[in-house]
Amino acid sequence: MKTYSMKASEIQKNWIIIDAENLVLGRMASIVARILKGKHKPNYTPHMDCGDHVVIINAEKIALTGNKREDKIYYRHTGYMGGIRQRTAGQILDSRFPERVVEKAVERMITRNPLGRDCMRALHVYKGADHPHGGQQPQKLDIASMNSKNTRSA
Repeated sequence: MKTYSMKASEIQKNWIIIDAENLVLGRMASIVARILKGKHKPNYTPHMDCGDHVVIINAEKIALTGNKREDKIYYRHTGYMGGIRQRTAGQILDSRFPERVVEKAVERMITRNPLGRDCMRALHVYKGADHPHGGQQPQKLDIASMNSKNTRSA
């Protein structure tokens, strides 16, 4: 029996929408990374981008377990000497672009190569409940009902 390898013309990309309200960040990110890579499909091919598009709404209402909101630190560098900057997860979630926390969590679970960058282009994260992808008719994925540990009530 031969191993099946999907061709680029056979790839079908669906659209999935996830409401991130009260979902635990890491658990949601691991599920999203799996969908972006295409591992949930029976005809998964490791060297092809066969994952689906994922739309995440209500990114500012994501839940962090423990003291991560105050203790988890995101670093960036300005490019100048001594230009290291840090912000906590809570500061980012309360600021103008809370979707960056979700994007970073998923990005760090995807491989760091050209294929991973292609997968990340299929991730669309939005602050509120509105999104411009209604025309693609995304199917709702209820992560909260998969496992009771996936949610955290505030």
